[in-house]
Amino acid sequence: MTALPVYLVDALWCNIEPLLPQPKTRHPLGCHRPRISDRIVFEHFITLLMFGCSYEQAADSTCSASTLRRRREEWIKAGVMDNLEQIILSAYQCKFGLALYHLVIDGCITKAPRGGEVAGKSPVDRAKLGMKRSLAVDANGIPLAVVIAPANVPDSLLLAPTLDKLSHLNMLCKNATVHLDKGYRGQRVVNALIDYDLRCKIAQKWGEDNRRWVVEQTNSLHNWFKRLVWCNERTRRAVNFFIAFSNAIIVLRRYIHKLENLNFQRRLRRAEG
Repeated sequence: MTALPVYLVDALWCNIEPLLPQPKTRHPLGCHRPRISDRIVFEHFITLLMFGCSYEQAADSTCSASTLRRRREEWIKAGVMDNLEQIILSAYQCKFGLALYHLVIDGCITKAPRGGEVAGKSPVDRAKLGMKRSLAVDANGIPLAVVIAPANVPDSLLLAPTLDKLSHLNMLCKNATVHLDKGYRGQRVVNALIDYDLRCKIAQKWGEDNRRWVVEQTNSLHNWFKRLVWCNERTRRAVNFFIAFSNAIIVLRRYIHKLENLNFQRRLRRAEG
């Protein structure tokens, strides 16, 4: 039983199934223990992402915790979630387009109680271990790139890596405006924007820039996935795996809803005509 609507789970599975690596049969007689179905593992990954539980808690009689960890590493090595995210994002861009002339970037601090490669002392949680996500969205709140770092890394230091990732994904337009908050002040930020021929608008107080609310909305959608709120993964690649999965779900959900609204408007115009 998954924590997402059935239509969304089925749509995700249709996109992810062709990306999965083919299993290798190592036993010469082919009489080894049957391999757990990828669909079962996929649904367990949804449970892990939505509830933030441990692998042992998500395991049951159909799939063990060791199988989940082993399959996670296989999918990371094959780039399954990264490819899934880019496929869904490209489909959204082809159908509805991305508003890339106004980009919004902001950081979000969450907990990382088990430590690891991306954990640091949180400045907003009594120096407990935490993680920061530097999120870039378009003018409509579609997540484009996420860079993770320890919670004590300033936002201004994460701007350049975030822009680098956007440039690598061909999501930067010349003379586009980047909307930031006052935590991004400084010469380092100016130099990063000049390198990519970008303009900047920095809000000095809450509510001054009415375009920044979309990044807050997307951050709240990310926090809907409890594995990102309480990050128990210790490696950077595992955290990026689940972040890419969450981005794919957010964009696909928006794609389906916009497509349904578009079809409804067409039927309404046809009935009125």
